[in-house]
Amino acid sequence: MTGGVEKVVLATNNPKKLVELRRVIRDAGLAVEVLGLGDFDPYPEPAETERTFEGNAFIKAEAAARHTGLPALADDSGLEVDELNSMPGVRSARWAGPECNDAANNALLLAQLAGVPAKRRGARFVCALALVLPDGGRQLWREEMPGRIAEEERGDGGFGYDPLFLPDGRACTSAELTAAQKDAISHRGKAVRAFVAWLKEQ
Repeated sequence: MTGGVEKVVLATNNPKKLVELRRVIRDAGLAVEVLGLGDFDPYPEPAETERTFEGNAFIKAEAAARHTGLPALADDSGLEVDELNSMPGVRSARWAGPECNDAANNALLLAQLAGVPAKRRGARFVCALALVLPDGGRQLWREEMPGRIAEEERGDGGFGYDPLFLPDGRACTSAELTAAQKDAISHRGKAVRAFVAWLKEQ
């Protein structure tokens, strides 16, 4: 029973996030079809003007729900580094500039933490996952994955800052984990499981 939620739109053009959500929902045994923005006519992406992950997640989910008429899910995720006063934060994807890529972001972060000892390299990944229903209903789940920043990139899995992030209790980076290992401890994995638990309760 999923409370009438048979389809949900994930407001992203990131195919890896789409695969991730579909995998968690499938593993939970739920018959919910997950669509991406690529399944609909394009619409202008809303400006992410909020200063919090939660605010930006709702901006994206509301725009997708309005455009598609379906329940829409959107996440805003990022990295908070203690030494950088919790930055990059909501600017994580654009840390090295508006047209930058993962490699540029990682290179800049390493440069900013050059010479910083391990005990001061604490960090956390944060995910705010927002759901907006066509009737205006709203839900939010926020989860974190604590860890620290490595001194060099390791691993070729995952995306974003994964090659630099050492989850608490692990000697390897997020990019060296299998998809299942990462799902079990990641900020996004936790948030998606909370959403799935909510679906099961409906």
